[in-house]
Amino acid sequence: MSGGAAPKAKARYWRLAAVLAFAASGHAAQAASLTLSPVWGDHGVIQREAPVVVAGTAAPGAQVRAMLGDAEAQARADRTGHFALTFPARQASETPVDLTVEAGGEKILRHDLLVGDVWLCSGQSNMEFPVARALNGGMEAAMSQDPQLRLLTIPQAISFAPKDDFARPVAWQAAGRESVIGFSAACYFMLRDLRKALKVPMGAIHSSWGGSQIRPWLSPEAGLALYGSAEMASIKHFENDPLAAVTAFSPRWEAWYRGATGGSQPWLQPDTLSWQPVPSIKGWLAWEGTPLAAKPLGTVWLRRQVTLSREQAAAGAVLALGVLDDMDVTYVNGRVVGNSFGWDYQREYRLPPAYLHEGVNEIMVAVTNTYGNGGFASSADKLALRIAGGQAMPLGDGWRFSISGAGTNPPRTPWDANAGIGVMHNRMIAPLGAFALKGAVWYQGESDVDTPGYADRLKALIAGWRRQFGAKLAVEIVQLANYGPVRQTPGASTWAALRDDQRRVAAADPQAALVSAIDIGERTDIHPANKPLLGKRLALAARGVAMPMPVDARREAGAIRIRFSGIEGGLQAWSAPGPIGFELCDGAGQCRYAAARADGDSVILADDGKPVAQVRYAWADSPVVNLFDGRAMPVPGFALPVMP
Repeated sequence: MSGGAAPKAKARYWRLAAVLAFAASGHAAQAASLTLSPVWGDHGVIQREAPVVVAGTAAPGAQVRAMLGDAEAQARADRTGHFALTFPARQASETPVDLTVEAGGEKILRHDLLVGDVWLCSGQSNMEFPVARALNGGMEAAMSQDPQLRLLTIPQAISFAPKDDFARPVAWQAAGRESVIGFSAACYFMLRDLRKALKVPMGAIHSSWGGSQIRPWLSPEAGLALYGSAEMASIKHFENDPLAAVTAFSPRWEAWYRGATGGSQPWLQPDTLSWQPVPSIKGWLAWEGTPLAAKPLGTVWLRRQVTLSREQAAAGAVLALGVLDDMDVTYVNGRVVGNSFGWDYQREYRLPPAYLHEGVNEIMVAVTNTYGNGGFASSADKLALRIAGGQAMPLGDGWRFSISGAGTNPPRTPWDANAGIGVMHNRMIAPLGAFALKGAVWYQGESDVDTPGYADRLKALIAGWRRQFGAKLAVEIVQLANYGPVRQTPGASTWAALRDDQRRVAAADPQAALVSAIDIGERTDIHPANKPLLGKRLALAARGVAMPMPVDARREAGAIRIRFSGIEGGLQAWSAPGPIGFELCDGAGQCRYAAARADGDSVILADDGKPVAQVRYAWADSPVVNLFDGRAMPVPGFALPVMP
């Protein structure tokens, strides 16, 4: 499958991205010198068999001329100064070519460009997971030298509008110990195996962020389609006036909290909670003798009072809270002043004079932690109330805490650094412009397991990529690995439900493939190390090799037959007389385990005579699976209706 698109479509995409970036930057293009899209650097890889689009900026109306090897192209910069040069498609070649671009007396040279296949690798921490931490990572890196395999890592940053540059300069690097050891393991092992199999140059672009939800990776068009114009407008509102935007969003957060706690409103009535002294300005795991030392998840209120003079209150202030892990909503005297996410983000909230008064002022901070340690993540000296005019009142002591009864996580703002709509796409994908790709790999979902509607978000993500990189972009989806508690009886599993969302999206998309990691996870570690095997599977799928997928479940005499596609060598049950982990479910969603046997490319479940509306497989956070085909490829987790 080709990652290219027609030249007109490519140029149209780049012009749209350029206009958005120009509007966001607020800078006149007249002041800019000749520039190229940041992906065009020395030692890069160009996608074979696709039109080559080189984008950049020059003076508005300037004539731009370029040479790629012996091919010529020219274009005129538009009124914003943006241009897109289009060269004819090229065949794969290990012989390097140079790119020369000239306009207005300026010249840019790019050296040592190869032509082959280019893949984008994106997602959260399991895609970010480096070779250094993978199985045998040190040795793999030591043996990775390959001048025909080039790697590019995109710096992590967010933006509230699409940009045409990355947060920092980027550089392509040939594979070798120093470049590979910190690179995405899943991405490297996949491209390494593809390089060996296809014998053409390979380019790997790694753009991921640990802990990120899928929402930050959506394009503006996808965000608009899913969430509407009001949500998208609120992002711009926050960029221009954070306090006003936070205030407008607060009723949504407050409605969630009241619903989660039976009507409690501690930001207005602090004394309705029971309070204890904060043991130390440290993460909750260090609070020995409190429940948070054993279970640091959930929402906890932090409270401190500050006494101000009339003059201090009238001056206004900035409230500095240091880093709070991982999200907070902060109130002063019952009025919201901040709503932020970030494991490394220093909270500083502006307090207008109208928010303060002479005497005792009440600071209330609701901190929600969703993973690992939580609470204070910086030293006590970072906490202060800075009165306008220079006086700073230390806030490193005197705090109290109260554990809330909220059993769910709060709604996230559209500008949230980790879950905001499109904020990572805007700075980590959009600057790639219309750069041609062979395909993209998506390994994400852990941060979305408790948020319904993942299939819709995943389809929107893929649609956005294809608008940018070409309608024929191949997409591979990694089905989440096994992680978390095991089960002795059938039951609900948000992890299994998300895996099935991934499967259904892939099954409905002829340009997509599902690559399951359901058998190579680690029950007690959300970051499994067996990335070499995952990379091997990804490389096979990238070459068009079919992966196991369920087709349908149908009744037959005294049994239910589940048919599969993508099976080689028949299905096999390992270490047991038959496959385990299959369930029969009635129309009310009550499920029971079912006896199963492999039969060629099918699995046959014994009909126990009870009502059956659905079959499920590997339906648990951390299922034990033993069903593979002759290549040792696992059957993915799924749920299917039973057909007559």
